[in-house]
Amino acid sequence: MSFRTYREVPGDDRSGLGRQVAAQRARVAERLRDVGCVVAVLSGKGGVGKTWVSVALACGLAERGHGDIGLLDADLKSPTAARLLEAAGPLRVDETGVHPAVGASGVRVMSTDLLLEEGAPLAWRGPDAERFLVREILETGTLREFLADVAWGSLAVLVVDMPPDGDRIEDLLALVPELGGVLAVTIPSDESRRSVIRALHCARDAGAPLLGLVENMSGYACADCGTVGPLFAGDAGVSLARQFDIPLLCRIPFMPGAHPADVPSLSTRLADAVLGALQ
Repeated sequence: MSFRTYREVPGDDRSGLGRQVAAQRARVAERLRDVGCVVAVLSGKGGVGKTWVSVALACGLAERGHGDIGLLDADLKSPTAARLLEAAGPLRVDETGVHPAVGASGVRVMSTDLLLEEGAPLAWRGPDAERFLVREILETGTLREFLADVAWGSLAVLVVDMPPDGDRIEDLLALVPELGGVLAVTIPSDESRRSVIRALHCARDAGAPLLGLVENMSGYACADCGTVGPLFAGDAGVSLARQFDIPLLCRIPFMPGAHPADVPSLSTRLADAVLGALQ
């Protein structure tokens, strides 16, 4: 089975779809003109601490003083980045666009968590029948609006916390062709390794630069003595780095109750590693 894109359909484009798509991408490019670099953080699997790593990276970059930092929470259905950054609404809207909230370390953040009532699920307006047909279109449209309608201002780095499904990187690349790179997050287990393999293949096949890996929850850090002991069986970080020929940038122990901003040494080490991979 094959499908044609709108560019391959003969005759005049009476719908104006081509012009609409071009205009939308031009809006994104104009909004991101003063953003030095966009970095996507993905995992392919939920529950591995991807958002924690995204927040730690953003805070570390901000603490390093490399310029203003933004974080876009693209996990539209399960947004947690704003809460981790202790950012809250209401959001300010004026003629320049929607202004992001400001959280820990001065990180600018945009998330559906700032738009929804507490505990309310994300719901799309659309036809009751066959709603699943338009859901992905609406999700991609929301990502585009977060990029094009939010007044990010001048940023050194915009970190994009991707949803768990790895194929969403294609949507981001369509909107940000000059993506700085992808940082993948795994935990040591074989189950996580198998999931992140698929996400990394999606990213590589789409043409995204692979910056490296973070192995989260690589051990259990004792709160009293600091000794790190085993938590999960497996060596997913080392195995994935070897398979994709990318660096294992950081191994983060499980630290119960720790906020990314509470461990600045780890956040800045992660930021330095990512900046090194970008060069």
